[in-house]
Amino acid sequence: MSNSVARRGEPVLARGFSEFKYMTFDVVGTLIDFEGGITSCLAGIAAESGVSIDGEEALALYRQARYMPDAGLFPDDLARVYMVIAPRLALPAEEKYGVRLRDSVSTWQGFPDSAAALADLAKSHKLIAMTNARRWALDHFEKQLGSPFFAAFTADDTGTEKPDPAFFQAVFDFVASRGDSKDDILHVAQSQYHDIGISRALGMANCWIERRHAQKGYGGTIEPERFTVPDYHFTSMAAFAAAVRESLKERT
Repeated sequence: MSNSVARRGEPVLARGFSEFKYMTFDVVGTLIDFEGGITSCLAGIAAESGVSIDGEEALALYRQARYMPDAGLFPDDLARVYMVIAPRLALPAEEKYGVRLRDSVSTWQGFPDSAAALADLAKSHKLIAMTNARRWALDHFEKQLGSPFFAAFTADDTGTEKPDPAFFQAVFDFVASRGDSKDDILHVAQSQYHDIGISRALGMANCWIERRHAQKGYGGTIEPERFTVPDYHFTSMAAFAAAVRESLKERT
């Protein structure tokens, strides 16, 4: 078995995939293309207004606005975010467009490889969603992903957002109720800030899906204070699922 080398260091593969019972997944950004969803909606509003936007600029502005002190829960907070960034993008600062951006979440697409990879992984592991999105949004995302999850935790369920350790503790308590522990979990995510760094700090094994491997910067995701070298590193869910499948074949 092999996996790609982390951008700033080589991960140590101390355990095989078969040693994990559960795989926990960040959803927005790892499985669902939220950057494409946001920029597509904003581009539509811009076209109607006779202007054009730069997608990366829009994501940078989104990132700044999303993490303001008065931010609310995602994705409801997108209505507020729109009103903050609209003037900077020469878009109409009208509440109806903020509502439109928020409601566009119901049409956001999964990455092309997400559903098939999850269906494959669900054959060998119990999959758990861990998303900072609210439950109503996850309901839409799950349909896009083929409803692969054994269990799911949202901001509504935990009362907090990653990288708060309390979010992860809710999942630890759940698997403990089944007689298992965090050592039985592989956490899979694209966000260094929300997932990879904190999962390492909490002693979890982790897998970084570097969705923006062909792009510069962190896009719509906040930049971490420091880079965390993951235990496993892939640039797509398809490559990750293939590596898991190959690893399991080697053990049979």
